[in-house]
Amino acid sequence: MMLQLPQPQGDEVLPLDLDVPQALLDDLAERLRRTRWPERETDVRQGVSLGVAQEVCAYWAQHYDWRRCEAMLNGFGQFRTAIDGLAIHFLHVRSAVPGAMPLLLTHGWPGSVIEFHKVIGPLTDPVRYGGKAEDAFHVIAPSLPGYGFSDRPAGPGWGLERIAAAWVTLMRRLGYEDFVAQGGDWGAGVTNAIATLNPPGLRGIHLNLVLANLAPEDMADLTVAEKNALAAQKRYIKDGNAYARQQMTRPQTLGYGLTDSPVGQAMWIYEKFAEWADCDGDPRNVLSLDEMLDNIMLYWLPGNAASSARLYWESFRKFAANPVDVPVGCSIFPKEIFTPSRRWVERKFSKLIHWNELEKGGHFAAFEQPELFVRELRDTFRSVR
Repeated sequence: MMLQLPQPQGDEVLPLDLDVPQALLDDLAERLRRTRWPERETDVRQGVSLGVAQEVCAYWAQHYDWRRCEAMLNGFGQFRTAIDGLAIHFLHVRSAVPGAMPLLLTHGWPGSVIEFHKVIGPLTDPVRYGGKAEDAFHVIAPSLPGYGFSDRPAGPGWGLERIAAAWVTLMRRLGYEDFVAQGGDWGAGVTNAIATLNPPGLRGIHLNLVLANLAPEDMADLTVAEKNALAAQKRYIKDGNAYARQQMTRPQTLGYGLTDSPVGQAMWIYEKFAEWADCDGDPRNVLSLDEMLDNIMLYWLPGNAASSARLYWESFRKFAANPVDVPVGCSIFPKEIFTPSRRWVERKFSKLIHWNELEKGGHFAAFEQPELFVRELRDTFRSVR
């Protein structure tokens, strides 16, 4: 049983009023009830513990309310429009403030537009949240191809560059001639690719995952922070990127298990919340179970395990950002997978207009630390309005 979504024709933009068939939710409940559990782990380093997995999935089965999430998404305003042969899903929330700046937000894996649910209000209506009217944004948050309620590509070729071009088309279709763009994780790759295209009207970008290579001469005088960053990168390569290797090389094989098992899909994602959030190993310290399950549902309901993983097949070797010549802001959250040095980044971005190393926060910046995330965007883009 697959979710049926409206299919736009030509350039039309169709509103999406989600109403997931109850049969899909009943099927999820039945699958959770019939889970065949593995034995308990023999070492805490082997992944999500059996006890935690059973706690999370018991809550999912007995207390989680999808209709609450569905109403929240519908309340923002959801749409689908066809670009380059795919129907793209996106949230679109216009600010009532005259002269608000259009802001394109792009999520990554294992995220979704759910990551932005706490920042849309402060970004579009800053006065209501204690900010200034001149910092208002119109927010456009698309789901990547093969993610959320966007169509799944039926063939190869949907890498970062093609997504970037589609996003520019989306902004033009919505009537935005000038805009700024922001991203983390794959969203950072897409945002950097948009900056590489440098379409007319792009005023600047902001990244919360920043990749930058060292120059040979850097190794002679590494700072303590740079040494720590390189050590963390080595740990990630040695002990933290098996998921990426699997998704980069065998996304189809992975998809069978995750598409069939809600527990498998949930723990594949929950593990990354635990490892990448600034949470002392327990993501429930910074995110509610409802929030994490909302995000997981945007993989489970459409059955997007394989299609979301294919972005690694398409672009993982191309993720390192190209140098760009547009204004760039960088926010370095301390528990991010990679925390580069400013001097490394300045060689890549000739117009670095904002740099800040924050005291808390991890890979899911907007999700974990919405107030800090909003502040970083306001500070970055104030100078390019």
